[in-house]
Amino acid sequence: MLILSGQGNPGEKYAKNRHNAGFLVLDEIHAAHGFQPWRSKFESEIAEGFIGPDRIKTLLVKPQTFYNETGRALSKVAQFYKLSPEDVVVLHDEIDLAPGRVRLKQGGGHSGNNGVRSMIAHLGENVRRIRIGVGHPGDKSRVMPYVLSDFSKADHDWFDPLVKAISDALPFLAEGNDERFQTEVMRLAPAPKHDPKQKR
Repeated sequence: MLILSGQGNPGEKYAKNRHNAGFLVLDEIHAAHGFQPWRSKFESEIAEGFIGPDRIKTLLVKPQTFYNETGRALSKVAQFYKLSPEDVVVLHDEIDLAPGRVRLKQGGGHSGNNGVRSMIAHLGENVRRIRIGVGHPGDKSRVMPYVLSDFSKADHDWFDPLVKAISDALPFLAEGNDERFQTEVMRLAPAPKHDPKQKR
């Protein structure tokens, strides 16, 4: 069984924020792969379904504990299903990647991301992470208002195709072919050319 969890904040106020990129990808996966309706459990919204031709059982999880405490809710899910950190994939926004870039990472630190810090604290470092580049606002003091604001109209030119590409490439991830998954995402949704004025 595979757990796909997003990082984000609950509620309509935050629904379209850059910080909710992970939740927005889960919404696309939920619709595209015919998952069961969302239901509330483990301080989360969860939905069950299957991915790919091998029909790998998958659980979508949207922790409702707010971004910085997502690991607390997700650890309850993993414990209930007796799954190891290697069975968990977390999707989250990443300011240290240019807009539209995606990197799959396992292990390593949190790079100041408090949601990832919570995941590592509750589940350990071996959780796989799909880092979705949203770019950097250019100054540390502007990071919080930037990630807590909605994607701009221009952002949707690259973000919407990227969300679909992650969903379409998901069968490779579910079968454990992480490298092929990342390659396929970037083939389906090439990142926009990097603006040299935009900090990486």
